[in-house]
Amino acid sequence: MPDILIADDHPLFRDALQRAVLAAVPQARVHGADSVHALLGLIERFPDAELLLLDLHMPGARGYSALAHIRGQYPGLPTIVVSGHEEAQVARRALAHGASAYIPKSSSGENIVTAIRTVLDGDVWLPPALLDGPGELQPDEAAAAAKIATLTPQQFRVMSMIAEGLLNKQIAYELGVSEATIKAHMTAIMRKLGVNNRTQVALIASQLAVDQEIMPVLPDDED
Repeated sequence: MPDILIADDHPLFRDALQRAVLAAVPQARVHGADSVHALLGLIERFPDAELLLLDLHMPGARGYSALAHIRGQYPGLPTIVVSGHEEAQVARRALAHGASAYIPKSSSGENIVTAIRTVLDGDVWLPPALLDGPGELQPDEAAAAAKIATLTPQQFRVMSMIAEGLLNKQIAYELGVSEATIKAHMTAIMRKLGVNNRTQVALIASQLAVDQEIMPVLPDDED
């Protein structure tokens, strides 16, 4: 039986997606997550999952950052992005970041089923109203995505929490590790991203935002 993953922090919409998955693939085993951190754990538990439905806005991600990371670390996992955004440019950016389909949350159940079946057949799907073709990413965004794709899942978790403005000691508490471990992750993250402080780490993450989101007030760099 195929394993299919759903990552959405709204229980009602997660249930709606599960119904659509089971309509498209009745024998599927569906596994849900309500945050990117929970999703990364699911992917580790089900490395052979056949499909991921990923909400663009959920805890633990800024814009396309989770999509870029997952496509880099798990290139064999087809990903459908679901979002409340209806703009064609948002959908085209998702495909340019490696998504196999883009489903606005206003889509009918029939369209969601069609998208799932299309992607499982190896094709790309967009709703008819957004069929302008995938666009190219701006160079800065493409470069940021490529760097984020190199992070390990734990490094991505740390980067996301840095972008949310958390201190090292808060991140250590949330992840159940020592501050020394977080500092080691910070060193590796900054090396991979090509930056030298936590503000620049957050700026890299913000380049994948859907909108011009307000940057959090970050604490001064910690020793």
